[in-house]
Amino acid sequence: MAPGGSAPDATSTTGAEHSGGPDGTTGSSVAAPSAVPSGTDGTTGSSVAVPSAVPSGTDGTTGSSVAVPSAVPSGTDGTTGSSVAVPSVADGTTGDSDGGVRSVGEGVERADAAPPGGGGHEAARRAAARDQAVMAKPGLARFLQVVVALFFPIIVVAAAVRAVATSSFLWLEYHRPGFPADRFGFSLDDRMTYGSYALDYVMNFAPPRYLGGLVTPEGEPLFLASEVGHMADVKGVLGLSFAIALVLFVLAVLACVYLARRYKGGVRRALFAGAVLTLAGIAVLTVLAVLAWETFFTQVHALFFADGTWTFRVDDTLIRLFPEQFWTDSAVTVAVLVLAATLLTLVLTWPTRGRRERSMLAQESAQSRYRKALDAS
Repeated sequence: MAPGGSAPDATSTTGAEHSGGPDGTTGSSVAAPSAVPSGTDGTTGSSVAVPSAVPSGTDGTTGSSVAVPSAVPSGTDGTTGSSVAVPSVADGTTGDSDGGVRSVGEGVERADAAPPGGGGHEAARRAAARDQAVMAKPGLARFLQVVVALFFPIIVVAAAVRAVATSSFLWLEYHRPGFPADRFGFSLDDRMTYGSYALDYVMNFAPPRYLGGLVTPEGEPLFLASEVGHMADVKGVLGLSFAIALVLFVLAVLACVYLARRYKGGVRRALFAGAVLTLAGIAVLTVLAVLAWETFFTQVHALFFADGTWTFRVDDTLIRLFPEQFWTDSAVTVAVLVLAATLLTLVLTWPTRGRRERSMLAQESAQSRYRKALDAS
């Protein structure tokens, strides 16, 4: 009771901008600004004012009401029934001491993200294995790169030999300065005519009679039976070699198509390796040919033809049409053509920094598309 006998007000005013709360000892109430919702003291039941738009909570020890941050949902203490403030989390749920999660809006607990029984670890393991499979270079790609590199020298050499075995090269050879003339009476026109017959025979599908039926102006056979037999052997060796080279070329093209689609930069690496391998082969053969041409020529013929079937007299038609100088020039021309093709391939496939970066970016893009396709399936 105040002096004068008047009764005190239920609340005492503090200040215009100070919110009120109960005293922890007496539980007395303090006034708060107007238009502020009130809460209730969990112990004394006295009314308290809390800040505007701020939900109230309850101190779990004393039961007194406490203000919690704005827009933070309130929960309930499962033991005392008093209100407690629950911190919010980014995904709209609240933390829980048992490792689960509690829905903020409904207060309903849901299971943890990882399925029971280690299912989450299994899914992660599968995803990691899938990513590793996508990022790893396929074994087939490695094999095809080696195949293309090994096929490259054979294909290039076969193409160069085919370019030399033509009437055009024969004409250039017969007309070049310094080419030896025939000592037994063949004119330049005779050589060109008879030599073209011989080259055409080894490139077409005609029988041995194609050469065996040719006669000189005097009516004598132009080629001996042994010469026709040797040319038939040459025809068989070249035909088989070109057929193998054609098959290898088709296989190499198919391998390059696969590499271009599945492993970016694989074609360039395969061709570069093949060019390096070809250069090494050219170097070895050049050294052998320069140091011992006669031995080299003999060993090459012995490799493909039986002994005694490829040696002739100096006045036989094959020697008169294709003297030793012709074979030397042919070997040099083949080597130059192979070297030119190899150097061009090296220039176009040299692993520069820009080419490596472009291949890497293209491969990452392809792997990303492949990973998305796996995830979608």
